[in-house]
Amino acid sequence: MALRLHDKKALVAEVNEIAQKALSAIAAEYRGLTAVKFDALRAKAREQNIYLHVVKNSLAQRAVAGTEFECLTPKLVGPLVLGFSLDDPGAVGRVIKDFAKDNDKLVVKAIAVGGTLYGAEDLDRLATLPTKEQAIAQLLGMLNAPISTFVRTLAEPAAKVTRAVKAVADARS
Repeated sequence: MALRLHDKKALVAEVNEIAQKALSAIAAEYRGLTAVKFDALRAKAREQNIYLHVVKNSLAQRAVAGTEFECLTPKLVGPLVLGFSLDDPGAVGRVIKDFAKDNDKLVVKAIAVGGTLYGAEDLDRLATLPTKEQAIAQLLGMLNAPISTFVRTLAEPAAKVTRAVKAVADARS
């Protein structure tokens, strides 16, 4: 069923609004996927707060214009599904990568992060980005490392004296 002009404008506005807020995007060809499998992909995407939508290429080009995902425009060819990650930049990569393992009909065509266009070969890099919680934990670990090293350094002379006294005591007994 063809979209009316009003519906097309609404879809372009919706996708543009999502693209303004998104952290990363993937354009993937879905040719040959059954409706049941595509619904499963959509369900996984919803769980991870990923906006996933099939949009005509001409409408998608208009929707991403003026956003950091405008770099996707030359790759918007063929039947594509657009996925925008709203909370975690790597979420869309993880969902698409996991789904593509079992469904070879889903083929990534382009990835965009921070206004930079990446090829399909960079899907692993996007999928392995840490989540927000993991990144915070890594940062706290890095901040904590110098402090714990300093405390160990301060405690080491006392520990050496204790070990020396114990060794002398053991030698006398």
